[in-house]
Amino acid sequence: MPSTIEQVHQEFGDQGLVVLAINLGEARGHVAAWAKNQKVSSTILLDATGAVMQSYRVAYTPTVFLVGRNGKLVGRTIGNKNWLSEKGRALFRALLAP
Repeated sequence: MPSTIEQVHQEFGDQGLVVLAINLGEARGHVAAWAKNQKVSSTILLDATGAVMQSYRVAYTPTVFLVGRNGKLVGRTIGNKNWLSEKGRALFRALLAP
Protein backbone atom coordinates (compact mmCIF):
# COMPACT_ATOMS: atom_id res chain seq x y z
CA MET A 1 0.00 0.00 0.00
CA PRO A 2 1.33 3.47 -0.85
CA SER A 3 2.31 5.85 1.91
CA THR A 4 -0.35 8.22 3.21
CA ILE A 5 1.17 11.23 1.45
CA GLU A 6 1.30 9.26 -1.82
CA GLN A 7 -2.38 8.40 -1.35
CA VAL A 8 -3.12 12.09 -0.79
CA HIS A 9 -1.22 12.89 -3.99
CA GLN A 10 -3.26 10.32 -5.90
CA GLU A 11 -6.58 11.47 -4.43
CA PHE A 12 -6.13 15.22 -4.78
CA GLY A 13 -3.55 15.61 -7.56
CA ASP A 14 -6.15 16.06 -10.29
CA GLN A 15 -7.70 18.86 -8.20
CA GLY A 16 -4.48 20.87 -8.21
CA LEU A 17 -2.63 19.51 -5.17
CA VAL A 18 1.12 19.32 -5.69
CA VAL A 19 3.17 17.08 -3.43
CA LEU A 20 6.90 17.75 -3.37
CA ALA A 21 8.96 15.44 -1.20
CA ILE A 22 12.51 16.48 -0.41
CA ASN A 23 14.99 13.76 0.34
CA LEU A 24 17.68 14.83 2.77
CA GLY A 25 21.13 13.74 1.72
CA GLU A 26 20.69 10.32 0.13
CA ALA A 27 22.17 9.43 -3.26
CA ARG A 28 20.02 9.86 -6.37
CA GLY A 29 20.22 6.15 -7.27
CA HIS A 30 19.14 5.07 -3.81
CA VAL A 31 16.18 7.47 -3.84
CA ALA A 32 15.18 6.44 -7.37
CA ALA A 33 15.25 2.75 -6.48
CA TRP A 34 13.21 3.35 -3.33
CA ALA A 35 10.64 5.45 -5.22
CA LYS A 36 10.29 2.77 -7.89
CA ASN A 37 9.94 0.02 -5.29
CA GLN A 38 7.34 2.00 -3.34
CA LYS A 39 5.52 3.05 -6.55
CA VAL A 40 5.83 6.73 -5.66
CA SER A 41 4.35 8.95 -8.35
CA SER A 42 4.76 12.31 -6.62
CA THR A 43 7.86 14.42 -7.21
CA ILE A 44 10.93 13.81 -5.05
CA LEU A 45 13.58 16.50 -4.94
CA LEU A 46 17.10 15.93 -3.63
CA ASP A 47 18.76 18.08 -1.00
CA ALA A 48 22.26 16.68 -1.37
CA THR A 49 23.97 19.54 0.46
CA GLY A 50 21.44 20.13 3.23
CA ALA A 51 20.78 23.69 2.03
CA VAL A 52 17.01 23.24 1.86
CA MET A 53 16.91 21.56 5.25
CA GLN A 54 18.85 24.46 6.73
CA SER A 55 16.84 27.18 4.95
CA TYR A 56 13.52 25.74 6.08
CA ARG A 57 14.83 24.80 9.53
CA VAL A 58 13.90 21.14 9.23
CA ALA A 59 15.07 19.30 12.32
CA TYR A 60 12.81 16.24 12.14
CA THR A 61 11.24 14.15 9.44
CA PRO A 62 8.71 14.13 8.17
CA THR A 63 8.12 17.87 8.23
CA VAL A 64 5.17 18.98 6.11
CA PHE A 65 4.67 22.51 4.83
CA LEU A 66 1.23 23.45 3.53
CA VAL A 67 1.23 26.25 0.99
CA GLY A 68 -1.95 27.88 -0.29
CA ARG A 69 -2.80 28.68 -3.90
CA ASN A 70 -1.40 32.17 -3.37
CA GLY A 71 2.02 30.72 -2.51
CA LYS A 72 1.85 31.68 1.16
CA LEU A 73 2.66 29.25 3.94
CA VAL A 74 -0.55 28.28 5.73
CA GLY A 75 0.78 25.56 8.01
CA ARG A 76 3.67 23.41 9.12
CA THR A 77 3.61 20.17 11.03
CA ILE A 78 6.12 17.59 12.17
CA GLY A 79 5.55 13.87 12.28
CA ASN A 80 3.15 11.46 10.67
CA LYS A 81 -0.45 12.63 10.45
CA ASN A 82 -3.63 10.95 9.33
CA TRP A 83 -4.04 13.05 6.20
CA LEU A 84 -6.75 10.69 4.94
CA SER A 85 -9.06 11.22 7.92
CA GLU A 86 -12.16 13.32 7.30
CA LYS A 87 -10.43 16.24 9.02
CA GLY A 88 -7.36 15.84 6.80
CA ARG A 89 -9.45 15.56 3.63
CA ALA A 90 -11.45 18.64 4.67
CA LEU A 91 -8.20 20.57 5.06
CA PHE A 92 -7.10 19.66 1.54
CA ARG A 93 -10.52 20.48 0.09
CA ALA A 94 -10.36 23.89 1.77
CA LEU A 95 -6.84 24.56 0.50
CA LEU A 96 -7.82 23.54 -3.02
CA ALA A 97 -11.03 25.56 -3.13
CA PRO A 98 -10.99 28.27 -5.81
